[in-house]
Amino acid sequence: MKRFRLRRWNERRLSEMPVWVLLLFVAAMGLQVGIATLRPPPRAAAVDLPMPPSVPTLRVLALGDPIPLGQALALYLQAFDNQPGVSIPFAALDYTRVQAWLGSVLELDPVGQYPLLMASHLYAQVLQRPDKQREMSEFIYREFLKDPNRRWPSLAHVAIMAKHRLHDLPLALRYADAIRDRVQGAGVPSWARQMHIFLHEDMGEVETAKVLLGGLLASGTVTDPHELRFLTQRLHEMETAEKSSQSSK
Repeated sequence: MKRFRLRRWNERRLSEMPVWVLLLFVAAMGLQVGIATLRPPPRAAAVDLPMPPSVPTLRVLALGDPIPLGQALALYLQAFDNQPGVSIPFAALDYTRVQAWLGSVLELDPVGQYPLLMASHLYAQVLQRPDKQREMSEFIYREFLKDPNRRWPSLAHVAIMAKHRLHDLPLALRYADAIRDRVQGAGVPSWARQMHIFLHEDMGEVETAKVLLGGLLASGTVTDPHELRFLTQRLHEMETAEKSSQSSK
């Protein structure tokens, strides 16, 4: 109680303070307000995507169970464009590093399809950046060659993108030919196996398309009646269009 009274006794009223002290206090407060007013508003700064740890390091960190770690890395990469206070467009990312992350995830989980799904449906779809689209498409093609029977859907997707967005029919044909030549088994739908035929037609190589389509029909591998009817009709349309073109010359 005595300490409290002593403290209150030693305190001085504001009116008892020297004028120069009050003026100094007001000036300091005004300076602080002025600095705060002139200071630009804080801006969130984007952090660059780092390179992933090496695959051997990741395998050690996985403690014998690499699949959950691969899934966590994929989620980290997918969320990297949304950082606190800033959203990074895919076009601004370093695609060499993006490919390194995707490749690391595929090394940890070779059977998983999600990294290639991200590559084909997210990073390969960046608008107005054909260089980025081509870079990611080539990454998908290289990864497809390692396991064609599982990874053909992503390559088929970028083949369609190469045709309709890049307007690069030779590139689309290169991917379609890879699917035709390298994918084995009955799990691939007919449209993916036959894509190369109609790309030849789109490129004006009607004779080549006719030969390929005629050979496919003659091989007996197509057994579905609806598909046979469709392909036969397409061959007839090609022949009719070619005859019409020759007669008009």
